[in-house]
Amino acid sequence: MLEKCKSAKERWGGVSEIIDGWLEERQELISQFVHIPEHHINEELNNRVQGFCQVLMDYLSSGHFEVYEQLLIEGSNFDDGSLEEAQKLLPKIQISTDIALDFNDDYSSLVNPTVQQIRDFAERLSLLGESLEDRFELEDQMIAVLHTSHKDLVAE
Repeated sequence: MLEKCKSAKERWGGVSEIIDGWLEERQELISQFVHIPEHHINEELNNRVQGFCQVLMDYLSSGHFEVYEQLLIEGSNFDDGSLEEAQKLLPKIQISTDIALDFNDDYSSLVNPTVQQIRDFAERLSLLGESLEDRFELEDQMIAVLHTSHKDLVAE
């Protein structure tokens, strides 16, 4: 794009002051366009993303180190195949954990991001949202298999 602008300036430059000025403006426009991805966004975004990442990490930790563990213990008390069924869900849940951990590593501090980083952030946030949606379904299945199916037996 910048080369085409220089070529136009060589072809038409000097014809008139108006065209010369216009071609200089074009060159400035292109230069500004090329540097847009380097511009920074304000600090409010960073604060919001940090808060979100903290909640995300707390949620993941609670799931892996408290909830799943408790559900698996409950499921092991019954010899009905529910534990084995639930254990098949864990690798699928781990996929979303990895995506979330990578997101946290990359975006928990989003200080002075460029437009390019914001674009990447938006794409990764969308991927994270899809992954969390899948995760929530899998977690619901785990609860159904290990807890809900046994809740009447535990209550007796």
